[in-house]
Amino acid sequence: MKKIIVPIDFSEYSEYALKAAASLAKKNNAELLVLHMLEMSDIMLTGAGEEPQKVIYFLKLAEQRFEKFLKKDYLNGLKVTPIVKHFKVFSEVNDVARTNKADLIVMGSHGVSGAKEFFIGSNTERVIRNADVPVLVVKNDIGEVNFDIVLFACDFSEESIESYLKASKMFNAMDSRLYLVHVNLPNDRFKSSVEIEKNVVNFFTKAERNLEKMEDVHYVCDYSVEDGILNSANKVGADLIVIATHGRKGLAHFFQGSVGEDVANHANLPVMTFKI
Repeated sequence: MKKIIVPIDFSEYSEYALKAAASLAKKNNAELLVLHMLEMSDIMLTGAGEEPQKVIYFLKLAEQRFEKFLKKDYLNGLKVTPIVKHFKVFSEVNDVARTNKADLIVMGSHGVSGAKEFFIGSNTERVIRNADVPVLVVKNDIGEVNFDIVLFACDFSEESIESYLKASKMFNAMDSRLYLVHVNLPNDRFKSSVEIEKNVVNFFTKAERNLEKMEDVHYVCDYSVEDGILNSANKVGADLIVIATHGRKGLAHFFQGSVGEDVANHANLPVMTFKI
């Protein structure tokens, strides 16, 4: 892990993310790319010919606030690169990650629920949907980052092997214990123990070329994937939940939703997503 991106909006939640990212950066000797997207409207920017001084004033004001926000003791000794974008377009976070070859995005979130979640969603959700690199979502001040026990939620499909291998590599480097959980659902999505185990054997045969990790797999029955993941995390005492997500967009997202986004919204624990 060499570069970590932290989008900030000066809220307490973005400071939680900055602290967590700083802790990870120190452990991995990584650079922090701190990204702020200004609230500059199209009208204000295209109207620069009429009121250029007004535009310059607001740009300078935002940049000064950004500079002040980065004066934190916990950033001492770290390489911190500030990046300012003029528009609040959350797909642009992935563009910054791709351009700078970043390994991780760390975001703070307060989560949302009910009608607001269904119709509007959150900024964090938008980043998760668009990001090609892993996204770590934190909701509180977790201080020193020690992900000793990590729960990886998996359906053991072949398309999730790549995400699993990336997560396994990352957490092996952190000396984390990685548990895998499969959530078995009722009705038409129910699978027998034999069916689940067959999938798991196929998964590890192709991913690891051995079955040594079978002992770290947990099966749980619940009424939803989200509930199964959250309950399993509590049971094993997880410090972090990891989920492979498709990052659905448009109508597919509207009607089917995303388990990764739902868990990131509702879990009290930090959540990391890996795109399939």
